[in-house]
Amino acid sequence: MATHDIQTLRLSGNGLRFTARACGEGPLVLCLHGFPDSAHTYDELLPRLADAGYRAVAPFMRGYAPTQVPARGDYSPATLGRDVLGLADALRARRFRLIGHDWGAAAAYAAAAFAPDRVERLMAAGLPPLRRFLLNMNPAQIRRSWYIGFFQLPWLSEARLARDDCALVERLWRDWSPGWHFDADDIAPVKAILSHAPSRRAALRYYRSLPAAILSPRRRQDRRRALGRMETPALVVSGTADGCIGSEMFAGTEDCFTGDCRLVYLDAGHFMHREVPAQFTRLALDFLA
Repeated sequence: MATHDIQTLRLSGNGLRFTARACGEGPLVLCLHGFPDSAHTYDELLPRLADAGYRAVAPFMRGYAPTQVPARGDYSPATLGRDVLGLADALRARRFRLIGHDWGAAAAYAAAAFAPDRVERLMAAGLPPLRRFLLNMNPAQIRRSWYIGFFQLPWLSEARLARDDCALVERLWRDWSPGWHFDADDIAPVKAILSHAPSRRAALRYYRSLPAAILSPRRRQDRRRALGRMETPALVVSGTADGCIGSEMFAGTEDCFTGDCRLVYLDAGHFMHREVPAQFTRLALDFLA
């Protein structure tokens, strides 16, 4: 049984004010959430990491209240990676470990690509490296990714996300993790954040930053790093019932790393860390150690 209480931290990194949930003392493990989600997604994992001797910190990601919404709308994976490095600086950790889910995985991959000397270990869930995602794209995944195109429509998608008490969030959770029987308490923190117009707009700008991140000549250097091979030892986790990113999209993930990389499939959906928490936690503890 976990024995550590979760505390609230206020941190500054990469020019932004972050709020984070944290517990424990020891080597730093940053736990990064995705969409549509929040730092509360790690409330079960943080105390377990703390019990294992780690300083476990889960920030509310860029733009997700109560973290600051930046004045500039840059939510590219490269910027998210620099956020991670800035948070590690704020926590006075030269070297650290990462756990990232969904967009949090994108941020973790970017941090590892930019600073391989700092990221000791990387656990990514629900998203393969960008290189594999692009190379493995297929008609089934295009259908699954319908929301990415929809989110490019600013006013329409923002209004749709807010409608009927964020009913679209519930739909995505059900579609992406069909075996997870979540309740109102599980989803309440996410709805509270996305009911806040600036944070809702920020969350969708992650997706609107993708075309420029992939195509813009000004992003060439960042893109070269993101598509290159990473040195950090990695554990990449896919859910076989994932309705967001199909498990076939992870094929060849090991080729994205020059160091050790292990690809693991869990019998779960996209939110596998919530759906099968005991399995996910055991994987994390074994890998981080």
